[in-house]
Amino acid sequence: MRTIYAVTHPEATHHVERVVGGWHDSQLTPAGLSAAASIAQALRAQIPGGVDVELFSSDLRRTRQTAEKVAELFGVKSLLDHRLREKSYGEAGGRPQEWLDQRFVPPPAAGERLEHDEGVEGAETKAALAQRIYAAMDEILRRPCEHQIIVTHGGSLTFVVTSWIKMPITAVGHASFRVPSGSITTLHEDDFFHNRTVVNLGDTRHLDFAKAG
Repeated sequence: MRTIYAVTHPEATHHVERVVGGWHDSQLTPAGLSAAASIAQALRAQIPGGVDVELFSSDLRRTRQTAEKVAELFGVKSLLDHRLREKSYGEAGGRPQEWLDQRFVPPPAAGERLEHDEGVEGAETKAALAQRIYAAMDEILRRPCEHQIIVTHGGSLTFVVTSWIKMPITAVGHASFRVPSGSITTLHEDDFFHNRTVVNLGDTRHLDFAKAG
């Protein structure tokens, strides 16, 4: 049995400043830090006490800050992995979103999508992003721990999920699992059939509860 809890970092400064995220090393806003604490509490409520838990995180500051809240509550160390980063937008990173919007070349409806050039110098292709997320997931899944938390980014979450369900990289050209910031996606594999299930996608009920409180 294995359960993975894939967390997307909550509100960061690039969200409110309307600049491009990617590898731009933004940090969590005060609201984001509060949401990160709520994420940690939600995970603690879902994961049985006394079991081993592993925590993996993108090495960018906004994900590290999120993972720190989880690490404090679980008493574990966060294992940082640059391969769990958001897609790199090259020279657009940290620039106003409008700057990217004016230059971005969307992928075609059909034809080559994985290696599509978006028209921005230094930006990763979808293939490059998928390949590094898959490589990170392969290493995580080789570990025997039954409860694993992965803190990553909204754009990267798609490939965490496609890797989990064993979708070949050659088939992910049209794949997109859009989830809100600060969400938890739960993935589970059973002991009998060894089916890999997406239990829930982009759950944010913990954030709603925190606001109500």
